[in-house]
Amino acid sequence: MHDHGVSLEALYQARRRIVGEVVRTRLVRSAALSARFDADILLKLETCQPTGAFKLRGAVNMLAALIEGLGREALRAGVVTASTGNHGRAVAHAAARLGVPAVVYLSRLVPDNKVAAIEALGAEARRVGASQDEAFFEVERLMSERGMILIPPFDDPRVVAGQGTIGLELMEDCPSLDRVIVGLSGGGLLGGIGAAVKAIRSDCRVTGVSLSRGAAMWESLKAGHPVEVEEVESLGDSLGGGIGRDNHCTLPLVREVMDDHVQVSERAIAGAMVDLLEHEKRLVEGAAAVGLAAIEEHGLDVRGQRVALILSGNAVSLATLDRARALVDR
Repeated sequence: MHDHGVSLEALYQARRRIVGEVVRTRLVRSAALSARFDADILLKLETCQPTGAFKLRGAVNMLAALIEGLGREALRAGVVTASTGNHGRAVAHAAARLGVPAVVYLSRLVPDNKVAAIEALGAEARRVGASQDEAFFEVERLMSERGMILIPPFDDPRVVAGQGTIGLELMEDCPSLDRVIVGLSGGGLLGGIGAAVKAIRSDCRVTGVSLSRGAAMWESLKAGHPVEVEEVESLGDSLGGGIGRDNHCTLPLVREVMDDHVQVSERAIAGAMVDLLEHEKRLVEGAAAVGLAAIEEHGLDVRGQRVALILSGNAVSLATLDRARALVDR
């Protein structure tokens, strides 16, 4: 796995760097879901991070690695990124904590609550374009004009290793884990968790879950190279966006560590969001509910298994929750 730079050593270095900035989240058993599926269903509560999502791990690891490698002076101009929300929020939070200026570009599709959250953390939020790719043109301009350093949302081994610390925690808290079901978009979360899990327990199954529409990684894996797809509005908005046309890290890594891959419909995502709120008292965004949505919609056979679902984030507005409930009631 060393060719992507996400070795077990890199994962443990990431863990050392993020201690004190990132919460070691709990893995809790759901009695209701375990009974329903005749399995041990465990929920990894990344919703409990200070920024409400797992993305903080990768952002803190990359920033800390940059400071370690280049020194603070090299980061004086600051860092820049483009994000559908959670990554931008993570970069803003990490940069403020580590004393580095940050600019976050967001596309016009990003909900206002996510923009406000980024500004509240002290970063500069700028809206640009209709897609992640358009936002990246602006990012490149700031890098060349001001010497700012990019913190990519997923396609960098340091970001992936940060997210992969979730996998280390899963293996420590449940060494006999049979399967982990992970939302898949750019591949930072699944790639990192998969790298950790496969290095420690190779027979643990890694299942990826993509949106049914606008799933760039799904199409790219089929084609064997990065494919651009049109972004569509989804309850799982955090799983939208491209994988980058020059993706060099997460596409090969996901191909290596993922055992199976399913797509879920908007209705299934809505059902899982409502279910998790109603029965587990867990408020999650659509992207965080896709593991449960996949078991339900595809009837995944998990009987007798220990299965972890990654509740990746809680950036959901009441309006979006209402949309999910309306879809379930229809």
